Amino acid sequence: MKIGVVAVQGGFERHQRVLNKLQIENLPVRTLEQLNRCEALIIPGGESTTILKLFNVNGLFTGIQEFAKSKAIMGTCAGLIILSKRVHNPPLQTLNLINIETTRNAYGRQIDSFIDVVDVTLGEQQIQFEGIFIRAPKIKKVGEDIKCIGFHHKDIVIAENQHILVATFHPELTDDSRIHEYFLKKAQRTLRS
Repeated sequence: MKIGVVAVQGGFERHQRVLNKLQIENLPVRTLEQLNRCEALIIPGGESTTILKLFNVNGLFTGIQEFAKSKAIMGTCAGLIILSKRVHNPPLQTLNLINIETTRNAYGRQIDSFIDVVDVTLGEQQIQFEGIFIRAPKIKKVGEDIKCIGFHHKDIVIAENQHILVATFHPELTDDSRIHEYFLKKAQRTLRS
């Protein structure tokens, strides 16, 4: 399986490092042609407004929307914002691929970034995971089709639907690859369905 990692801006190299550690073939995605060579996609953290502008310039905006009809996508931090149905602070035109409502920079500025344990359910497995929150968004509302699988206190920090997995924090910044492994299994199931 070849996993694309959106590489127009943001922390894409850290996701590639995790995939390399797992010996998963991966490809930086900057064009529609590169996207079409992939079987799943990761949208990393970064600056959501900049990433969305670049998507519109190079055709990835509609390309990713089409891709999501049959293939899995994971978004972390800004990637979650980009995939959300609705965004506040300020509003953005997003890909609208997961029925969640999100607030950008919900914890405050860069100085308010923090690390804390999050509780996650990956299939049948209950784990604790080191959550690295950097100018992180918050999931404020979820639709009925959304499964919430990660929490920091009462805040939802990981959610999913049939094809999309999103996290408000940065699992790629840890040495723990279990969330990426969970996504890879989701991607394989999506391809088979």
